[in-house]
Amino acid sequence: MIDRWAAEGIARLDEDLARQGATPLRPFPLPAAWGVRLWLKDESVHPTGGLKHRLARAIFRTALAAGRIGRGTAVVDAVGGTMAVAEAYFARLLGLPYTAVMPRGSTGAEVERLGGSVRHVHPPVAVYGEASRLAEEMGGHYLDYYASAATVDWQGGGLAVELLDQVDRCPAWIVVGAGTGATSAAIGRMLRERRLPARLAVVDPENSAYFPGWTLGAADYGTGMPSRIDGIGRPRMEPAFDPDVVDMVVPVPDAASVAAARRVREVTGSAVGPAAGTNLWGALELVTRMRDRDEPGDVITLIGDAGERHLHRCHDDAWAEAAGLDWRPHAARLSRLLGAERP
Repeated sequence: MIDRWAAEGIARLDEDLARQGATPLRPFPLPAAWGVRLWLKDESVHPTGGLKHRLARAIFRTALAAGRIGRGTAVVDAVGGTMAVAEAYFARLLGLPYTAVMPRGSTGAEVERLGGSVRHVHPPVAVYGEASRLAEEMGGHYLDYYASAATVDWQGGGLAVELLDQVDRCPAWIVVGAGTGATSAAIGRMLRERRLPARLAVVDPENSAYFPGWTLGAADYGTGMPSRIDGIGRPRMEPAFDPDVVDMVVPVPDAASVAAARRVREVTGSAVGPAAGTNLWGALELVTRMRDRDEPGDVITLIGDAGERHLHRCHDDAWAEAAGLDWRPHAARLSRLLGAERP
């Protein structure tokens, strides 16, 4: 039986969900003659600025319900980026001490602003062992969000149902990236359970294992190389990724992700991360196929996160040049595509 403190904690998490309501679905302008509509589901409006807010909430909720987290439990994870910020947010909401273990050189300012602490380690692969060791030393709980994402009861945090409720017809395609793979798995399973005609596409950056692993049918495929696109792409096929519910995986060059992120900013005014650019680039590939085949319909993709930090990264020419990402040819291609009704 769940104790009173845990029950109150679960109620706080449920209140957080109810308080926010649905995230907006924003139209992305396309030539009307194409007969295709493109929508951006804007997850950046969450309190922690991104899609990971949903998964972090679900992981904490599941851990509370299972008795793995109690009053005063020290919570530790090997994590960075928006997931670390989301975990720090929910730890503070529950009054729990939180530590994010990150590779040396990673920024943890937002985690610390939310009352969490950051421990840097080297080499990067050591983060997992150190997080597990630290949690044991503190008598706490290691969230291990990549593993937890495979088993947590979250159904996409309501994302799939929410976005389908916001459109006036079932989309032809839903396009998402894959970090843990939990979002694509939840959406794909829901589409199949409801026998909906929408298809699911996963976009994948350079160095990631999802495209080659899905193509080869190799669940244990690994590249051994990290993704350069924050929030998506992995050097291995993560356990939460379900290849059987994915209809297509679209590889996207990293420089194209940068160019498309800038295009999203031009349209929405929001400084999105490069993962949103990956999503847009893959979605436009599907849009153009539909246009060329005279197939009307809707395509929905995500703005996974946004924030000022991206202004100093994928929206900054000096950063892109230092990273070896020549975004200009891809930006020119986008201009040609979106500036004319037919090639």
